[in-house]
Amino acid sequence: MPNLHVEATMSELKFDFGSGSVESGYIGVSASESYSQTKGYGFNTPENMLNVTASGTGEASDAVQFLTYGTKSTNTFNVDLPNGLYEIKVTLGNTARASVAAEGVYQIINMTGNSAADKFQIPITDGQLNILVTEGKAGTAFTLSALKIRKLSDTPVTNRTIYIGGDSTVCNYYPLDSSVQAGWGQLFPDFISAKTFQVRNMASGGQIARGFRNDGQLEAILKYIKPGDYFILQLGINDTNPKNNTTEAEFKEIMRDMVGQVIATGATVVLSTPQGRATDFNSEGVHTSVNRWYRHATLALAQEENVPLVDLNVLSSAYFTSIGPIATSALYMTGDSLHPNRQGAAELARIVAEDLQKQGLDGFSIDE
Repeated sequence: MPNLHVEATMSELKFDFGSGSVESGYIGVSASESYSQTKGYGFNTPENMLNVTASGTGEASDAVQFLTYGTKSTNTFNVDLPNGLYEIKVTLGNTARASVAAEGVYQIINMTGNSAADKFQIPITDGQLNILVTEGKAGTAFTLSALKIRKLSDTPVTNRTIYIGGDSTVCNYYPLDSSVQAGWGQLFPDFISAKTFQVRNMASGGQIARGFRNDGQLEAILKYIKPGDYFILQLGINDTNPKNNTTEAEFKEIMRDMVGQVIATGATVVLSTPQGRATDFNSEGVHTSVNRWYRHATLALAQEENVPLVDLNVLSSAYFTSIGPIATSALYMTGDSLHPNRQGAAELARIVAEDLQKQGLDGFSIDE
């Protein structure tokens, strides 16, 4: 058996999960493999794991399934690691939608599709990584095909980070580098300096302010966010849906609560208003959606709490007006006036980044 007390000094650890063949350079891990201090890795409760096939290739050709799950579940894969900052890359098996949790909080929200891959930074302070795949969509198999662990620093503190909260117009879609649909948070890293910031997009489709605050996404941000970091929060589209039973006054106070909790950490909150629909053109060819999505509550909250505001609603409308209705429609998914395609998400991300630069917020220098 490989001994991670020796191998943890290597530049990268790679695990290939399932009962099939093991890719070269990887450590094979079957669902039945329990954690031991001797090996330095294994499942905490292997009786709650299952070997399954997967439709990918190489290390993604098989996987393990988590039969019990939840961010607080003890059914984790454990790896002994020297304290420090690590980059963790996960590759899922076959699943419609699943999230990744570690150290008791969400790390990646709603990875979609078979063999979806993503990565995150995590500080290890207790000598061990505890990770699992958990809820993204009820009734879906939560599976893990491969795990890569790379040490970034001996200091267990995340790099300077921009956290993003929002809904389906903001969130990630997979594969990250080629998805047809995209949220602006997914494309935001293309418009900022990677030397200055990492981006953690914690947005999810269908999200409302109450859900973001109460269901684990804000908790994950509060665990790691620190002075010098940013939290960009854009909600309101789904809050206005009558089925979610959120009045504008209630929306504003829930948002205020989140703003206050993040400010208390010493980080900077930026509020953003959602863009309008592709069809929000008047008879004179002007795009305007200033009365949508509880925008007025967001503007008032930014002023009352003295936090920066990106009025993406107005900024995007000015851009849409400049290019016209046909070109605007081409920035949205076919037959969909609300959700941007990849090109549209890139334009929205550009607008947000440029506005933050114009506002002179620390770290958003055009010259960086």
